[in-house]
Amino acid sequence: MPTLASPAQAASGPARTALPPLLWLCLAATWVVWGSTYLAIKYALISFAPFLQMGSRFLFAGVLLAAWMRWRGVAWPSRLQWRNALVVGTLMLGGGMGGTAHAEVSIGSGLVVAFIAVVPLLIALLNLIWGVKPTRLEAAGIALGLIGVLMLTQGSGFQSSPAGLAAISIACICWSMGSVLSQRSLPLAPGAMGFASEMICGGVVLLVLAALSGEQLAWPPQPVAAAAWLYLVVFGSLIAFNAYMVLLAKAPAALAASYTFVNPVIAMLLGVWIANETVTSFEWYAVAVVLAGVLLLLFQRPQKAKESQEG
Repeated sequence: MPTLASPAQAASGPARTALPPLLWLCLAATWVVWGSTYLAIKYALISFAPFLQMGSRFLFAGVLLAAWMRWRGVAWPSRLQWRNALVVGTLMLGGGMGGTAHAEVSIGSGLVVAFIAVVPLLIALLNLIWGVKPTRLEAAGIALGLIGVLMLTQGSGFQSSPAGLAAISIACICWSMGSVLSQRSLPLAPGAMGFASEMICGGVVLLVLAALSGEQLAWPPQPVAAAAWLYLVVFGSLIAFNAYMVLLAKAPAALAASYTFVNPVIAMLLGVWIANETVTSFEWYAVAVVLAGVLLLLFQRPQKAKESQEG
């Protein structure tokens, strides 16, 4: 898929650079940990309504991370950086994660994350706004992936829930827009403080949506829902989400988005194994087509990882 490298980087040619250990750890977090969080969202929904679940999760994690960074002497973000965090947080967390949780009310977690595999295709299309045109191989990947998504929407899981399909479609668009804008024109504060500010802003937006929607917490929450919420705070927000933001800042865009072809496999297997979710043969075929398109986007010419100062 089109990367978000600068012209200078694009001119640097196809030289390979070994990934540092930090990026390998971030990849492991987005590949494996994130793949398991979709099932955790499903269990948390037992007691936590969609927007309330996501808002409380990200606000709590963001405040913890910001307090830790302040204790270490890191300055607060500037007013401009807070504005950027609000815009990006509203898109990625308010629209992206909020829409995902709302979709899982009526659609299995495995099918939801399979649909999310469209994100690299959307990012590639959004990059056209900045004049980043896909190669023939990348264009073929976009076309194949979109065909797979159209197939997936015809499956029984999505056809039985138009509202869920609309929610996950909005979620994918918002997440993709936020990902591109965070790299292109709305930089956050450096390092973890930037991620914390985004989670705080996104969490507040989600809680406002929860209030406007009349959502209420089922108190006391059931033990399995409380455990799932805690898992989402620690592993989904503090670890996996921050890992993704690190990848966006320091790795090629295709590598950062590579979680989308690992997560569906993990999420669908966990959904079938643990939650007894049903996935039809046609839906498995559709997922295979989507992932084939994503792989075409990822198997492009090698590119150097971004230098740390660009993140």
